[in-house]
Amino acid sequence: MSKYIQDKNYIYYKNTDIPKNKLGIRDQAILEAKEREQLLEGYEYFHKKLTESTIFDENYFIELHRKTFIKLYDFAGKYRTVNISKGYITFCQVRFLQQTSKAIFKKLEQDDYLKYYSSKPKNEFVSKIAF
Repeated sequence: MSKYIQDKNYIYYKNTDIPKNKLGIRDQAILEAKEREQLLEGYEYFHKKLTESTIFDENYFIELHRKTFIKLYDFAGKYRTVNISKGYITFCQVRFLQQTSKAIFKKLEQDDYLKYYSSKPKNEFVSKIAF
């Protein structure tokens, strides 16, 4: 698995690419396993709470991230404050993160948060959700 790299070292344990975490895990494989466990718990929790009135807006996704990772990271549910990349992929730069997020969720809102895409061709839905 590719490691994360960022431009400031204060979110990682010294001389590692392992993010500081509430459990003090310093082994990448163990941390990744814990993240997968937290993701599964988070998805199960949110799936149980889904209703017809659920709106997949910015607040929903921030809460999803917070609830999913709060046991593991202090930054759960918060916008990043550092630039990071993983392998050859550079994530959205911090200075553009909030405005880009807001633009994406504005477009989702215009598409009624993709609520009616289940009746559309699968490739159209996949294209929208990938965006």
